[in-house]
Amino acid sequence: MTGVALAEELLLLAYDDTTGKATMPRISLDLGMAAAVLVELALAGRIAYADGSLTVLDPTPTGEPFSDDVLSRIAADTPHTPASWVQRLRHGLRDRILADLCRQGVVRDVDETELGFIHVHRYPVVDSSVEAETRQRLAEALTGGAAAPDERTAALATLVVVLRMESALGVSGEAAADARRRLTEIATGAGFSGEVSTDDSVVRPSVGLVVAALATAVDQALGPRR
Repeated sequence: MTGVALAEELLLLAYDDTTGKATMPRISLDLGMAAAVLVELALAGRIAYADGSLTVLDPTPTGEPFSDDVLSRIAADTPHTPASWVQRLRHGLRDRILADLCRQGVVRDVDETELGFIHVHRYPVVDSSVEAETRQRLAEALTGGAAAPDERTAALATLVVVLRMESALGVSGEAAADARRRLTEIATGAGFSGEVSTDDSVVRPSVGLVVAALATAVDQALGPRR
């Protein structure tokens, strides 16, 4: 894998560039981080769904430290369902990804103290070019009409809509509803949501089942979407 990881793109969308604070519930963001890493590994052909569980197809490292740690963990552990891995991986993963973004100089860690003893970390953007490229791809996907976006952009769009992150795209009201419909169309068109079939692909159902597990976990954490 090369370039910016899906989890990093998702995290940059979820944090306010100036305040450096998350703009969505932490529980759903943590679930999203876990799902994004699993989706990335599936797209890279490293893991796949088989016999009810996610299994390793190719243990070759991807070059992305936190993704490779997850890959090694899946390889070493007993088989688990997509839903189980989404829950197992969510703890501490966001902090690792934020640390990686800090190391790359994309964001910086601002350590502040509240009430004299509570440490609060903020992560304002330093290099806005990474997030700008992500937003440009999503904007083109939203306005691209019948043209299908590339696989990774479709996967990102799928995660955005499942995590209820339309407002992170700078839209509200009817525009947010329109964005939700288009993102859902992209997810369905890519085979990443809706009816999941293992007949003609390994990657699409593997991603689709992780996405389904994420959607269920988000509904359980936040309540059904209205």
